[in-house]
This record gives sequence, structure tokens and C-alpha cells, in this order.
Amino acid sequence: MSPASEQVVVVNGGANGIGMAISEAFAATGATVAVLDIDAATAARTVDQITAAGGNAHTWTCDISSEQQVESAFTEIETTLGHVDVLVNNAGINPRALPLEVDIEVWQRVLAVNLTGYFLCARAAGRGMVARGHGAIVNVSSIAGSAALGRGNLAYSVTKGGVDAMTRELAVEWGRHGVRVNAVAPCQVATAGFVANEKARTQGGDPTASDYRRGIPLGRPARPGDIAAAVLYLASDAAAMVTGITLPVDGGNLAFNAGGTLG
Repeated sequence: MSPASEQVVVVNGGANGIGMAISEAFAATGATVAVLDIDAATAARTVDQITAAGGNAHTWTCDISSEQQVESAFTEIETTLGHVDVLVNNAGINPRALPLEVDIEVWQRVLAVNLTGYFLCARAAGRGMVARGHGAIVNVSSIAGSAALGRGNLAYSVTKGGVDAMTRELAVEWGRHGVRVNAVAPCQVATAGFVANEKARTQGGDPTASDYRRGIPLGRPARPGDIAAAVLYLASDAAAMVTGITLPVDGGNLAFNAGGTLG
């Protein structure tokens, strides 16, 4: 792996939440970060924040479910920045619906972003990594990939199970080329949106708003920085012999009760 100061890291969905924390964490190591996001305005603000903090970041607008947009973005990134050392697949959507109420167009959109988009970006970045004989890909999965969550998470959970399988397959296919592929599986993450939603539910009298905490032995949701730290580890030389795994970053949730509740 290249020294951090020479690394080029692509983070899709890198403009806010977990992705922003990951982008900022890599920039803090001295890496050049390409923030790939469908939201151009938010991505630009994130890049401005990284730059103001002394980091090096650029932004590309891209819907990762579009093969054409992904291919174009990675061509531009390699032309501008020279190569891609690390890819973090992070973008995702989760429009919840109970199984009997899932609209097929919504189902297809969730798969297109959460699973096909990860593959398209991995393939685009993987070409150069395989050719150069080194690289690291880290997929942001979820505890939903290992255990059923219920509560209308069907489409999301199916995609995360697919992400875990893709992680293993790519690790096996590309290992001989020096490319490592791993995933992280967070529990609930206290992004700004998550915190605001929990607060609103609590203030609205919803007695179940914080029930998930009882399933996390450490007693709190993950912080975006917790996920970023795990991603940095898996992308680093400290994990040089680690490939094909999905690392839970879940406060012990999967060890305790597999993360789901009925009803």
C-alpha cells in the first residue's frame, strides 16, 4: 500500500454522515480524498471543510447505480489524481416498507444503489488495482447483512447480505493480485439524521425510540468516527493479512441478540 501522503482514496456517499467521517479521517492521514456523491452541494461543503482543515479533497457528482456515471467518474479520477489506492463503498438508501407493501420500483432502486452500485465502483477501481498489484476496498455493510432486523428493512437487509457475499467473492478473486476486500457491519449509527429522528420520536411520546440500545451491550449507538476508524484499519498496512471479512462495529449487538426485534 502507498504511504498515506500518496494515497488516493475514493469514498462514495462521502458527503455526509458516515461517509463524511470516513472522508475526513482519510484526509487527516494525508491521503487525497475523492468524495463521490449524488448531492453535489453537500459534497462541495464537505470538501471545503476538509480543505479548510488542511486536507486534500476533490468531489465528483455521481449516481453510483448508473454504470455510465461510475465509469465516467473513475476515468476522471484516475486522469486527475493518477490512480486509486483505496475504495470505500458507503452510499446507501433504506426506504422502509413491510414485505407485503414493498413497491417493485423501490425494491429495484434499493438494489441498484446498495448492491449494484457497490459492484460498479469496485469493478471500476479494481481494474487499476489489479493492474498495479495493490489496493484495498472496504464495503460499508450492516448487521442487517448477518441477521434479520424486521421493521420493514427487507430490501435493505437483502442488499447488505449481498454486500457481504460480494466482499468474500472479490477477496478470493483479487487476492492473488494484491487487492484486499473487506467490509464493516455497523449497528445503528448516531449520524445527525439518526439523532434528530430519535429525539423527535422521544419528544413525540414514542416509548420505543431508544429500544435498540437494550440490544447493544456497550449501551449506545455507534458514532460515525467509530466506523471511520474501522475502515481506516481495514484499508491500512496494519490489516495486510486481512481480507474477505465483515467486521462488526456494533457494540456487541450481533454477539448478544443478532440485532432484530419482532413487531
